[in-house]
Amino acid sequence: MSEPTLNFIEEIVEADITSGKWNGRVQTRFPPEPNGYLHVGHAKSIVLNSGLARKYKGQFNLRFDDTNPAKEEQEYVDSIIADVKWLGGEFKEPLYASDYFEQMYVWAEKLIQKGKAYVCDLNAEDMRTYRGTLDKPGSDSPFRSRSETENLELFRKMRAGEFAAGSRTLRAKIDMASGNMNLRDPVMYRIVKEPHHRQGDTWCIYPSYDWAHGGEDSLEQITHSICTLEFENHRPLYDWFLNELGVYHPQQIEFAKLQLTYTVLSKRNLLKLVKENYVSGWDDPRMPTISGMRRRGFTSEALRAFCEEVGVTKNESVIDLGRLENSVRNQLNATAHRRMAVINPLKVVVTNYPAGQVEQMEVQNNPEDPSAGVRSVPFSRELFIERDDFMEEPSKKFFRLGPGREVRLRGAYFVTCTNVVKGADGAVSELHCTYDPASKGGNSPDGRKVKGTMHWVSAAHAVNAEVRLFDRLFAAEAPGKAHEGAEFPFLKDLNPKSLEVIGNAKLEPSLASVKPGERFQFERLGYFTVDLDAKAGAQVFNRTVALKDAWAKEQDDAPAAPPAPAKKEKKVEAAPAGPAAEIEFGDFTKVSLKAGRVLAAVKVEKADKLLKLEVDLGEGAPRTIVSGIAEAFAPESLIGRNVVVVVNLKPRALKGIESRGMILAAGSGKSLSLINPGDVAPGSDVK
Repeated sequence: MSEPTLNFIEEIVEADITSGKWNGRVQTRFPPEPNGYLHVGHAKSIVLNSGLARKYKGQFNLRFDDTNPAKEEQEYVDSIIADVKWLGGEFKEPLYASDYFEQMYVWAEKLIQKGKAYVCDLNAEDMRTYRGTLDKPGSDSPFRSRSETENLELFRKMRAGEFAAGSRTLRAKIDMASGNMNLRDPVMYRIVKEPHHRQGDTWCIYPSYDWAHGGEDSLEQITHSICTLEFENHRPLYDWFLNELGVYHPQQIEFAKLQLTYTVLSKRNLLKLVKENYVSGWDDPRMPTISGMRRRGFTSEALRAFCEEVGVTKNESVIDLGRLENSVRNQLNATAHRRMAVINPLKVVVTNYPAGQVEQMEVQNNPEDPSAGVRSVPFSRELFIERDDFMEEPSKKFFRLGPGREVRLRGAYFVTCTNVVKGADGAVSELHCTYDPASKGGNSPDGRKVKGTMHWVSAAHAVNAEVRLFDRLFAAEAPGKAHEGAEFPFLKDLNPKSLEVIGNAKLEPSLASVKPGERFQFERLGYFTVDLDAKAGAQVFNRTVALKDAWAKEQDDAPAAPPAPAKKEKKVEAAPAGPAAEIEFGDFTKVSLKAGRVLAAVKVEKADKLLKLEVDLGEGAPRTIVSGIAEAFAPESLIGRNVVVVVNLKPRALKGIESRGMILAAGSGKSLSLINPGDVAPGSDVK
């Protein structure tokens, strides 16, 4: 088996270890500013830096860059510590830039005495003017020629609080004509008269990030100072400060930050969402914050696996959000215990089952993990099933419950629908069924087969719960891109269907006493996590991520196709008007077009032109669609794409796969183009 490939940073580290640079040490750090909650982009940096220290038996530091008191809060400090620990970042004690303020001040006086720094009275607007542009050199500040003695006196008065906030700065004296704008006499200190979350009113001058960054790394004896690519042009300044001070000098290395589709990661934009109540808080499960993902039910293992999968490069790219969701699915599929829950309940009365009798049915906890064992689930005369699992006039490929139809109840019995009860409004309110006592456990002694298997909950034992169905916060792949020029353009792409609250879900009784943070697969529905709002007698579950069709073990685990007119069964009243009927392939006068989003795509074996797609159509679970577009598109290029789907075609079997729709495209062969419905939510009508 070949050795795993090293990323370019690991290659640098291993070369340094081999050469004896840093005496074989590896010491990294993660230096967040405590002005907001960490997001998934920070997760990549945490995983990278802590992972390097772990792999090479080094040390990882968590250091707060708390140099801007106006925006920093202890709440953010606490949340960052919790997030780093949750992700597996192992550090001794959190470190703080503010603990180095005195040493930074001493160093600043040293640069003044060397003639390498000066106090400047220009305001921010004038400073920008003097700085010049990318194609025009800057001009010297009129205060650049102050003597070392005058600069030292003024700087000490700045520290003493003798000048108004913002009235003076300390600037490095480098080169106002440099082609690198960062070297045009950058600011080292500003006067900020705000209380600090740790230092109180001790300081009224605060260091800039560029001045503090290198000094902090030097004091902590960092070996590899790893930053994202936007700091590449700052590296000459990092080097200049350390060289002028003549102190220990780490190596700065830059890598491409993590960017995701359907996501905003700017702290300014995230703060906007929180402060103006577009979300419930920093830990809203729709937020890309680490705390939001944790509350939604993402695991630290899945997040680390995702960060490792996308890799470390210098190439900027945008990663499809579906890859992160797949990482979560893969991890939860292996570890989450299965439970039965009905979120849109329809009552079923098993008329030939003895009244008052209760049986305990043995059901597997996780078919992927035999060691997870089994549990007992009560079965009684009255049950709840999903309303979508019944169709009064079933289509040919609908394998669940219908009049006269027999299905398997998971782990229990075969049941047959014998009657439909409707309310005054004509809606189905109750089903009557009979059961086959010989089929206990889900198999019949006579060997007869049923195609449909459904989950259920005993009505007498059901736990009432609130279920929150979360979807992506933004409906557009690149939020705000289509609205450039507007103020906060990303807000125009908020997904109005990002949260649906179900208040009357029915759960099996084993879920009555679960604790916040516990994760389960609700069979045939998705992965769910107990929310922080849950309490005894009032459980609340968050949908972490929907199921992929590949996880379903039986054909009927896929969502229902739209109903078609069918021959009426005996003992059944006429059906009320329903969704669009299924049509024959050639009858395009009746097509129903919906917007969909591709969640997964794989090649079909022994079929060079076919791809099997899992498409979100806003139905709660994806549809499987087989499409002849393999010549034009690599499977991975389709994930996350918006497509137009003909949703009411009759299901067709292609290479043994039931295809339940058709993707619309123009052209042929390798020149195909997908029809794009625009930035609309899955399930939206396309005209």
